[in-house]
Amino acid sequence: MSRSLLEDVKAKLADNVEGYASINFKDAGNRSRDHYKTSMSPRRFRLRQALLPLVRWETAHLAKLQLKWRSKFWDEYFAFSANLGAHTFFVIMLPMPFWFGYAQLARTLVYVLAAGVIFSGMLKDYFCLPRPLSPPLHRITMSGSAALEYGCPSTHSANAVAAALAIVYYALDRKDEIAPSSLLIIKVLMWIYIASILLGRLYCGMHGFMDVISGSAIGLVVFLIRWAFKEQIDSFMITPGPIVPLVITPIILILVRVHPEPVDPCPCFEDSVAFSGVVLGVDLALWHSWNMPWTTTLPYPGYIPYSFAHSGIFRSAVRVVLGVTCIFLWRAIMKKSLHALLPPLFRFIERIGLSMPRVFFLQASEYNKVPGSIPDTTLVNAREIPSLIGNITRGRSDSVGPQSTADMYETMAYREERQRRRSLEGQGSNAASAPPSKEELEELDEYQLFLQIKPPRVQYDVEVITKLVVYSGIGWIGVEGCAIMFYYFNL
Repeated sequence: MSRSLLEDVKAKLADNVEGYASINFKDAGNRSRDHYKTSMSPRRFRLRQALLPLVRWETAHLAKLQLKWRSKFWDEYFAFSANLGAHTFFVIMLPMPFWFGYAQLARTLVYVLAAGVIFSGMLKDYFCLPRPLSPPLHRITMSGSAALEYGCPSTHSANAVAAALAIVYYALDRKDEIAPSSLLIIKVLMWIYIASILLGRLYCGMHGFMDVISGSAIGLVVFLIRWAFKEQIDSFMITPGPIVPLVITPIILILVRVHPEPVDPCPCFEDSVAFSGVVLGVDLALWHSWNMPWTTTLPYPGYIPYSFAHSGIFRSAVRVVLGVTCIFLWRAIMKKSLHALLPPLFRFIERIGLSMPRVFFLQASEYNKVPGSIPDTTLVNAREIPSLIGNITRGRSDSVGPQSTADMYETMAYREERQRRRSLEGQGSNAASAPPSKEELEELDEYQLFLQIKPPRVQYDVEVITKLVVYSGIGWIGVEGCAIMFYYFNL
């Protein structure tokens, strides 16, 4: 097969990835050099190209470490512990401290986790850097597939560092109320938690050293900012009058709008929108409820009263069931309603020229209706919980080779770079006219495999506003909505 024909096959396969209209869906971070050069600003492209060799250099070292240290125990341990740093885990668990007397800690966790998700997502979509290559790395995960996000920085690492530091420093602030032995246990557990997430990202082949270090730095910075300005932020949130919503709402909308456009489809933006909505809902709930009868101002404004002596096990359990049920009902009803109501409005906005479309999001004029069931990468649907539990009980999966188009493109880029180096070293001017090598012919099988990899789903423009509204509501329900129910139901 001639080299020109080989290139034609590459182009044809690249242009026939399943998607909508003329937009090609290819997973995050692994197209050709020319694609990124033409899709990025010059400065952005130069930064990516400067960092890309480090990502690829790390792969061989990570593979050696993985080969040396792998065991069944560590496979299971790191695959399971990764769930404790995921978005879904934090979204499910964040309301609990509000409901059981730790609202101040809960607000800190909301702020630092949201900031970590938002800013790590922005950087991922800005640099568009791939994850470490498999093979040689094994991908060890409980989800059974590699993430579709770009690699750097690691959001898991940012979440783990920020959350652990928030819990430790919250405990240190109350060391007079906590036994020294309990304080020591908290510190040890949090250090184990951080180490498990950070080392697990490397061990499981999901991130490189640069990803983990940069993610950890983000987690540290957002925690330090929160801790340094904690009093000022919390005091502002209880300012009477409309100043709080008039300031907070535009800030959240601006953060959503300035999120960089990724070169490839990447779910980072969805998670950023979701956590932005949670922050907005939590802040509005605190602003409105801090002097209402269902909250108290002591020991701090917005405290949701709770006493185990009063509630007992039964009422405490009812709090959880009631709160979780309301959150899932809200999401199910509002998501379906907004997906039905918003498309006509978006079509009108589009006709008068005021729409602000994002890449990879289908505009309302290009579809008739939004499908009834759209998956959510941030929080599972209620009907998905049994399968989620099943995935955990089944244990980890171990995969080698491309699991997504992202892996396919990185594999191809790696082989092309290797062939280019070999050509410069030995083949000289005869390389261009030489017949394709055995490795080049083997690439065709990879391209055929590429067509079998399920591309990212179609995304609709109304999903952005829908997610922002739904998760703002989740934030409000988790704080003031539940506080009202606990108050009137005497829970």
